[in-house]
Amino acid sequence: MSKVTVKTIQKIKDSGEKFSVLTAYDYSTAKYLDEAGIDVILIGDSLAMVALGYETTHSVGVDEMKIFTRAVAKGVKNAMVITDMPFLSYHTDISSAVKNCGEMIKCGANGVKIEGYSEYILSVVKRLVETGIPVMGHLGFTPQFLNTLGGYKIQGKTKEAAKEILKQAKELEKAGAFSIVLEMVPQDAAKYITENLTIPTISCGAGKFCTAQVLVSDDVFGKYSDFTPKFARKYGDMKEFIINCAKEFDSDVKSGKFPNDKEIF
Repeated sequence: MSKVTVKTIQKIKDSGEKFSVLTAYDYSTAKYLDEAGIDVILIGDSLAMVALGYETTHSVGVDEMKIFTRAVAKGVKNAMVITDMPFLSYHTDISSAVKNCGEMIKCGANGVKIEGYSEYILSVVKRLVETGIPVMGHLGFTPQFLNTLGGYKIQGKTKEAAKEILKQAKELEKAGAFSIVLEMVPQDAAKYITENLTIPTISCGAGKFCTAQVLVSDDVFGKYSDFTPKFARKYGDMKEFIINCAKEFDSDVKSGKFPNDKEIF
């Protein structure tokens, strides 16, 4: 398998096929996802909750994202690696936005994801692409705008709202974004948006008609149990697996069964 790039992603869209996206926050998970054939690995700012225990994505910063980006990038050979740019890392001015996004590329990312839409965001996207940094957009429900959106609410529920998201998506496409995440958007609206864009869309709870699907790997593995979105599918039960392994180890240590004769020097 050859390295997945923006051209690979566009070819998939043009052919009518699909691609997969999962999050990773450490070297070994990234390595296994890459070996499994996942096309795009996202160092999501969801790590604020699932890896660092924060309540929202607002609490994670650039320095932390750089650490996780380095770890993930070292484990990946084929997948495209995208770093979620954290809250306030690209909002103040274009110069600092380019610098912060550039730091992620230096750490091994192949592109960055930024949330939201405004004239300023369009300027940031345009400048990043001019600098040589691929940009994945993010519309619909945007977690970094949680407070102004008034909570975890579905976006694009009316025809007018769906048209507005499409307008924003087209502007991001024009600015140079190579793909756009649609989060918590009704399936029919996401289908309408996808069919009217040249670049791929990535569904995060936006139904089956987008070009790709993305989930938080800790939800997929059944590892993170504090909260699971309606749109996430649990493929494993790592929580129980980890607890059971830890219990067995604890029992073996206290009973003297560990270590055995083969496990000592």
